[in-house]
Amino acid sequence: MSYSDPYPHPQHARERDRRAARNLLALPIALFFGFVLLALAYVAYVLWPRWPAPVADGAPSLPITVAGVTFNVPPAAIRVAMQRRAGPQQRLDLAYLWPSLAPPDPKTLPAPTVPGQAFDRMFVTITNADGALPPVERFKTIYPRYLELQIISGPDGLAVRPFRDGSPYQGEDLIYDPAAPEPFILRCSRDGSGQTAGICLYDRRMGAADITVRFPRSWLSEWRNVSRAIDKLVAGMKPSGG
Repeated sequence: MSYSDPYPHPQHARERDRRAARNLLALPIALFFGFVLLALAYVAYVLWPRWPAPVADGAPSLPITVAGVTFNVPPAAIRVAMQRRAGPQQRLDLAYLWPSLAPPDPKTLPAPTVPGQAFDRMFVTITNADGALPPVERFKTIYPRYLELQIISGPDGLAVRPFRDGSPYQGEDLIYDPAAPEPFILRCSRDGSGQTAGICLYDRRMGAADITVRFPRSWLSEWRNVSRAIDKLVAGMKPSGG
């Protein structure tokens, strides 16, 4: 016949008391760590960066700051959805229809850059200059190191100087107005074989921001209109009184 010992061994009683004490101590420790985790989760939620929702394409122009310079930009011209918000940003990627300079319909893809076919968009990128030389200084001090000696006559009076093979600008030409080089300095790639059309890059410095405009080399046949359009575009992005 089995029965429970009404007088347990003292060692067993001590072990039972220790287990009970540990169980009582574990509860407040678990509660403490639970509160700590909740507090950390709340702090992470509050401090985690959250971007405002991108605005609609048809909204009014947004004041956007790049490298301390403020630009007024229509949302429909902004190519990256997360850039469609006011305030400071690292860069801006924009597109405008040619020749109207209106923002494109975001649902319509640009025509391909194929030699001999019309292209309907001008692309603009705004970034931090990050200590780079201004365009005019590059024209005077950097580019001459890599240019061929010959100067070729380009469209409508432009001067074309090829960059040497093996240079950082191999396959490109430096193109400018010889009568007044500084306002309109371009680096243009050449038309390649097949479907590759030449592209021109125009750089302008504004404060600590660099504005780079890209357009097809075929537009050089009307480069004076392109130059005036770029001036108009940049002027239109300046805030009133800026």
